[in-house]
Amino acid sequence: MRIVVADCSVDYAGRLSAHLPRAKRVLMLKGDGSILVHSDGGSYKPLNWMSPPCSLEPLELDDDVREAGIVEQWQVTHKKTADKLVVSLFEIIHDSSYDLGVDPGLIKDGVEAHLQELLADQINLLGDGHSLVRREYMTAIGPVDILARDSEGVSVAVEIKRRGEIDGVEQLTRYLELMNRDPLLAPVSGVFAAQEIKPQARTLAEDRGIRCLVLDYDAMRGMEDKNTLF
Repeated sequence: MRIVVADCSVDYAGRLSAHLPRAKRVLMLKGDGSILVHSDGGSYKPLNWMSPPCSLEPLELDDDVREAGIVEQWQVTHKKTADKLVVSLFEIIHDSSYDLGVDPGLIKDGVEAHLQELLADQINLLGDGHSLVRREYMTAIGPVDILARDSEGVSVAVEIKRRGEIDGVEQLTRYLELMNRDPLLAPVSGVFAAQEIKPQARTLAEDRGIRCLVLDYDAMRGMEDKNTLF
């Protein structure tokens, strides 16, 4: 990982064109070839970026470019689409590189992991006649929490969250789009399961044909509710 803080401008050319005027920004150059351009605001989302597979090469500066005050130019080219992102650096304020090693990936919190285990054991909560195929069914973009089949043998992909929000629906949507391209699985329906599902997430899920399932964690664990009079 290389982190550069620089006074720079950025131009993107391809299916869309975009220009970021000169300003101080953070440039993240990752080991996979990707580059992300960040400002000091806007939360986590970069102002512009180039996703892998891509390659970076320094450009030779002509006299006009040097006279404009540019000290370096990088051109990042996408290997499949030929889209290009050109970063013009007027001043490099900070430049450091770090070897982050191999990342273990996202590990679900204890509740989500336990919900997955419990639902796999109680797969009938999806509906009568459902059967478990496997947990953590791997796709090219990550593992689906549970792959099951309904009473008619149709594949069902289940995404489990402790708290169901729009991001989780988007994640399941991406899994479904990919899995439905596999003739051995298609058609694949989706179930978005969580202890709590936000209204906006439910609306989006139902609009996309994804079924929502609210999970009662205590009941699934066999815990008796002692807060009742009878």
